Amino acid sequence: MALSGPVLEDRTTRLFIGLAAFFCVNAALAEFIGVKIFALEDTLGIAPLQWDLFGQSGSLSFTAGTLLWPIVFLMTDVINEFFGQRGVRFISWLAAGLICYGFVFAFAAISLAPADWWVGAAADRGVPDYQAAFAAVFGQGMWTIGGSLVAFMLGQLIDVAVFHRIRRATGERWVWLRATGSTAVSQLVDSFVVLYIAFVLGPQQWPTSLFLAVSTVNYGYKMLAAFALIPLIYLVRAGITGYLGRERAAELRGQASA
Repeated sequence: MALSGPVLEDRTTRLFIGLAAFFCVNAALAEFIGVKIFALEDTLGIAPLQWDLFGQSGSLSFTAGTLLWPIVFLMTDVINEFFGQRGVRFISWLAAGLICYGFVFAFAAISLAPADWWVGAAADRGVPDYQAAFAAVFGQGMWTIGGSLVAFMLGQLIDVAVFHRIRRATGERWVWLRATGSTAVSQLVDSFVVLYIAFVLGPQQWPTSLFLAVSTVNYGYKMLAAFALIPLIYLVRAGITGYLGRERAAELRGQASA
């Protein structure tokens, strides 16, 4: 039976579906492209900064997932603003489920026997074994996957709790504070938990100094991104208010803060 017209025509419903879809695709993409590590200084064309923390030094290297995680943080705050704790928790669990679903089929694809001609199809592009490359890119270790999912859900649940604590204290004022403050706390947990599970408990057995140094650098990057996105928070909030109308937007924010 087809959905009735009024359900899909309701702007609030369409907004939630759109935000949920955008949130989930960004979270899933961040997980899958996160296998690539890039050098920030080389990307920007500047000399290596050679950070020195906890007895460790090196250039600034991040996973490619950092391109998308700031967008996920922004979406979390927007959903929190208009749909509250239930909205964020629902979308977070949905995203985690879809990420698991994606990895199941990635591993299933890896296990399929490759066609002989396909294995060497990219040899002229410097990839002598397409199957090995495919497995290396999509077959992330279970410790990495597990650490990322645990950190993601912990971060989301902490974010929503801190966001509403600040909101209750400040009311409708200081949107930037509840958005950035909740990100500051949640990503402190996320940044350290994911690396601890993946690389300290995992087979690589990182020393404590390396774990603390890399986690601190990653957290610093995420906070810089969070501050840089403050104007975008207000822009998206204004866009949603314009789409829903001031009265309906205020009603949703009131329900979300209850």
